[in-house]
Amino acid sequence: MRLSGKKAVVTGSGRGIGRAIALKLAQEGADVIAADINAENVRKVAEEIKKLGVKGIALKVDVSKKEGAEKIFKTIKEEFGRLDVLVNNAGINRDAMLHKMTDDEWNQVLAINLTGVFFCTRAAAKIMRDQRYGRIINISSASWLGNIGQANYSASKAGVLGLSRTAARELARKGITVNVICPGFIDTEMTRAVPERIKEIILSRIPTRRIGKPEEVANVVAFLASDEASYVTGAIIDVGGGMVL
Repeated sequence: MRLSGKKAVVTGSGRGIGRAIALKLAQEGADVIAADINAENVRKVAEEIKKLGVKGIALKVDVSKKEGAEKIFKTIKEEFGRLDVLVNNAGINRDAMLHKMTDDEWNQVLAINLTGVFFCTRAAAKIMRDQRYGRIINISSASWLGNIGQANYSASKAGVLGLSRTAARELARKGITVNVICPGFIDTEMTRAVPERIKEIILSRIPTRRIGKPEEVANVVAFLASDEASYVTGAIIDVGGGMVL
C-alpha cells in the first residue's frame, strides 16, 4: 500500500497497459480516475478499481482536445481536491510507410500521443505546483528510436521524451518528479494484431525471448509514483526485456 491515500489519474486506461496501471495504483491504495475515449471500457475498469476498496471514477475524454484534458482536472478538483499522480498513457498508432502516410494519419497520432501529453501535463503541473508535490509518469515507447512504418508514432514518442525532460527540469524545485517509461513489445490488443512472421522477427531481437506483460510496465509505474522514487526525475526507463540493446 505504497500509495495509500494518494489521488491518481491514468489516461488511456480502458484496456492494455493503461488498465494494468490503473489497477496497480489502486492495489497500492490510490484513488484513481480512469480516463479513456471508450466509455464502456473505462466504466468496467472503474468498477474493477472499486472492488479493490478504493475510489474509482470513469471519465470519457479525448485528451487530444484541450477541453478533454480540462475535464479530467476539473473532476480531480471536485472529487479529490488534489492530484498526486498523473500517468499519461493514452496513445494510438496509424502505421504506414512514410511515402504512403496521409496527413490525417500523421495528425491523429501526434494529437493524441504528444499534444495530449502536453495538455494533461500542463494542467497537472498547475495543481501540483501549488501543492509542492507530484509524480508525473509519461508512457513513451521503444519506438522513439525509430521504426519502419511508424514515422508518426516514433516522432510522437520521441517528443514525449523531450517534453518530459523539460518538465522535469522546470518542476523539480516544486517537489514534482517527471519520468518516462518506454515499453518494448508488450502483450496488448495493439501488438496482437502484428502478423506472426513479424512477431517472430521482433522476438528474435529481444534478449529475454518473450513478450512482456502489461503488469510488468505497471509495476515500474507504481515505483515511480511512490515516495521510494523521490530522488528519481528526468529518467527514461526501458521496460522491454532488453529490446533496445
